[in-house]
Amino acid sequence: MNENFMNDKKYWVGFNLIKGIGAVRMQGLVAYFGDLESAWKANPLELAEAGLGSKVIERVVQARDGVDLDKVWEKIEKQGIQILTWQDEAYPQRLKEIDQPPPVLYIRGEYLPDDLFAVAIVGTRRVTPYGRQITEELSSFLAANGMTVISGLARGVDAVAHQATLKAGGRTIGVLGSGVDKIYPPEHRALAEQMMERGAIISDYAPGTPPDASNFPPRNRIISGLSLAVVVVEAGETSGALITAEFAAEQGREVFAVPGSILAPQSKGTNKLIQNGALPLLSVTDLMQALDITRVGEHKAARKIMPSDAIESKLLTVLTNEPMQIDDIRNQADLPIEKVSASLALMELKGMVRQVGGMNYVAVREERAEYKVDR
Repeated sequence: MNENFMNDKKYWVGFNLIKGIGAVRMQGLVAYFGDLESAWKANPLELAEAGLGSKVIERVVQARDGVDLDKVWEKIEKQGIQILTWQDEAYPQRLKEIDQPPPVLYIRGEYLPDDLFAVAIVGTRRVTPYGRQITEELSSFLAANGMTVISGLARGVDAVAHQATLKAGGRTIGVLGSGVDKIYPPEHRALAEQMMERGAIISDYAPGTPPDASNFPPRNRIISGLSLAVVVVEAGETSGALITAEFAAEQGREVFAVPGSILAPQSKGTNKLIQNGALPLLSVTDLMQALDITRVGEHKAARKIMPSDAIESKLLTVLTNEPMQIDDIRNQADLPIEKVSASLALMELKGMVRQVGGMNYVAVREERAEYKVDR
């Protein structure tokens, strides 16, 4: 990894370790100092001018004195954890759209561009046979249609959704209320390992963060933020799944709820959601029609052949069918090497370019279908 690029991310992680530094304050520090390395090295007066209060400044000073960021970063690398910040092209596009998106994401496994096409399935930990059947059928259907299934790796509906998706050969992502090195509940460690092979586990909590009860409600905004829609299968009146549904509604996502018996405790929450305006999920057809799932294959094909931003467009004008070394690409495109490297990696996943050895790349000039994609 480029050393300057690593150093910059190191300071994002540093501030992420400090209680009281969230999305708003992180944004303010970047705006004031230009980069977080400068903010990390700033004196208390400068931090106050940047908008931090005295208690938060005290925590920053304590963190600088007590945390060896080089050792923190070394541990992250040893654990195979990927760091994505707002500034990364690979940061999930849909998550960027929500109010106060998490500044730092920790990922084990891999988040792919195609994971943009995702549905969250959440529900009670005390899943009934009815809820299990619905979750398995829905997850299998989504996997068969190329959709990524997102949930929270919790007991009950969440675990069933992840397991059924993997069994059907699909991709699934778990969003944790702890560090990605602290799998909770512990009996789901084997499941988490399987998910890392065909998906990812994600958290905005730093490695080492224990699964404290207060962490779980805020993480639900990431579950809904990564998704096109949220399906609540079963939920009691105080279920955390209802918090996810609330976040989804605020974020402009479709919210579906599976109706159940008015006598069943696990259906009281879902029936109430429907009463309050959620869409009743009576069959997978309801989801297909609402999300136009039948066209997901077309949308993915279009994404693979169409540049998604100005950097990709510029790189495509530079590349030809003759191998070009990455430094030459950088010089001709007049872009920072870290942006060129990150974009080329994504473009290779999308089938737009191909690496032919020695960090040499060629453009893939295939006959391009004319797809219109709703953006």
